[in-house]
Amino acid sequence: MLLLGKYWPLFLLFFYILSPIPYCISRRVVDDTDSTSNACKELAIFLTTGIVISAFGLPIVFARAEVIAWGACALVLTGNVVIFATILGFFLVFGSNDDFSWQQWAPN
Repeated sequence: MLLLGKYWPLFLLFFYILSPIPYCISRRVVDDTDSTSNACKELAIFLTTGIVISAFGLPIVFARAEVIAWGACALVLTGNVVIFATILGFFLVFGSNDDFSWQQWAPN
């Protein structure tokens, strides 16, 4: 088994949790009526990009240091693509300011 007894790739769960936080904070702080870019939004995009790049880089570092096998690295990178595509899809579908939002399913 490729990952038997090696739990190092589970550190990526922190990246999955941390990746949407800067964007969510900037959406709360910034008034989105202005079409020009602002520093808070740009900082949030920069931090999110750094978190996502780190999530792809950490398994490669683990594989180069022979902490995990290269096959396990490939599986983790494939999982990263799926998870981050799901997070991106969520924000693309529910991130706009129209009537269709995730808040309509929230309990009142």
